[in-house]
Amino acid sequence: MSFTQPIPNLPQPLQAEDSYKTDLETGFLPGWTEAFKVKEVTAGEGQQARGVTSQGKTCKPKTDIVFLKVHKSASSTVMNILFRFGEMHNLTFAFPQGGGYQLYYPYHFLARFVQGFSPLSPRRFNILCHHMRFLQPEVQKVVPSSAVYFSILRNPVQLMESSFVYYKGASAFSRVRSLEEFLSQPWRYYDPTSGDRHYARNLMTFDFGFNPDGDVSPERVQLMLKAIESSFDFLLISEYFDESMVLLKEMLCWDLDSVVSFPLNSRDSSTKSLLPDSVVEKLKAWNRLDWEIYTHFNRTFWERIERHIGRERLRREVRALRQRQAELARACLQGTDQSLFPPHPKCPRQLLAYTLFLGLQETQWGYCRHCNSPGLLRPARGTVPALCGFLAVQDSQQFMQKCSVFSL
Repeated sequence: MSFTQPIPNLPQPLQAEDSYKTDLETGFLPGWTEAFKVKEVTAGEGQQARGVTSQGKTCKPKTDIVFLKVHKSASSTVMNILFRFGEMHNLTFAFPQGGGYQLYYPYHFLARFVQGFSPLSPRRFNILCHHMRFLQPEVQKVVPSSAVYFSILRNPVQLMESSFVYYKGASAFSRVRSLEEFLSQPWRYYDPTSGDRHYARNLMTFDFGFNPDGDVSPERVQLMLKAIESSFDFLLISEYFDESMVLLKEMLCWDLDSVVSFPLNSRDSSTKSLLPDSVVEKLKAWNRLDWEIYTHFNRTFWERIERHIGRERLRREVRALRQRQAELARACLQGTDQSLFPPHPKCPRQLLAYTLFLGLQETQWGYCRHCNSPGLLRPARGTVPALCGFLAVQDSQQFMQKCSVFSL
C-alpha cells in the first residue's frame, strides 16, 4: 500500500523543488537552516520577533496561523479547533490543490500545492493547517508575515507504537508481527531509500523537514533545535493536552470556548498496550532525533507556561476548561459509535467516533457539530461531506448525527 500522495500536474516545473532536497542525496538539514550556523538563536526568538503578547498586556485575537500538523500527536483535535475558529470568524484556509486531505505529503511543502495560490497574486491565507512537510520559505509565500507558527509533539515511544498500528501497511512494518520484532533487527526491515520510511523512524523529525536518518552528533542536533526554535513561536505537548490548550489560548489571545474540544482520531484504549522497558529504550535509541526534539521542547513548554501563565493560574484554567468540556459533552454527545466505519486498512474501526443527540436546537447543533467535525473535512457551508474518499454519505444530516472523527 502506498501512503504517498502524487505530485499534482501543475504549471510550474517540478524541478523547482530540487533546491530543497534534504534527504540522503544532500544531507541532514534543509538549505534554509544553514544560516543558523553563523547566527545564534535563542528559544522564543521567533515568538518575540512576531510580537505575541505575554500575560498582563492587552492583546488582539490572532487570526493568521500556521499549524504544523505532526502525525499521530493529537493534531487532528487541534486542526478541528482551528477549523471551528476559522469558520466562525470567516477566515480563509490554505486548502490542498485538487481537493486532497494533505499538502502533497511526504514531499516538502511548496506554495503551489495550495489551491488558489498564484505567484503573481499578493493573496495570503489566514490559516495553514493540513498535513505537510515543513519548508519555511515556501510557507511564507502563502501566509501573512504576521502569522503565528506552532505545532504539537508527542513522546516518541508512544508515537511509534501508534504509528506501527496505524501504518501497518508501511514497507518497514509489513513483514513483522510486532513492534518488538521490528526493533530486534530494524535494519533488516527498514529501507532508508523507501518513500514511506519516515513512518518507521523519527516521524516528527521528518515532518519538521529534516532527514530522519540524519547525523545525531551534538552539533547537528543543536542546529536542528535552533532552526525549529527560530521558525516556531511555541510547541505544544500532546501528553499535556489540556495544559497545551490553555497555553494556546494565551498565545493566540482566544477565549476558553475557542479551545474546548473532544478527542479526535484516537484509538480505543483496548487496542493500546504497555511496552516493556527494554523495548522503550530501543525505541528511544532508534528514534534518537525525535527524542532530542521532544525532550528539549517539553522543557521549553513548561518554561513558557511559567513565563506567560504561572502554575497556579494554569491549574485554575485547566479546571475551567475541563468543566466546560464536560458541560458540552453532556449537552452534545449521546455516546460513542464506530458503526460509521466500514472495514478498511487505513480507517480502522477502533478509531473513536461520537454520536450527537437528536433534536438539538439550531444554535446547539451548530456548536456541537463544530466541536465534533472530522479533521478531514473542509469547513465549507452547504456541502455534503465525504469520508476518506471511500465512504459515500448519502444523507448529510445522518452523517452529522454520527459525526465521525477520522482524519489522515
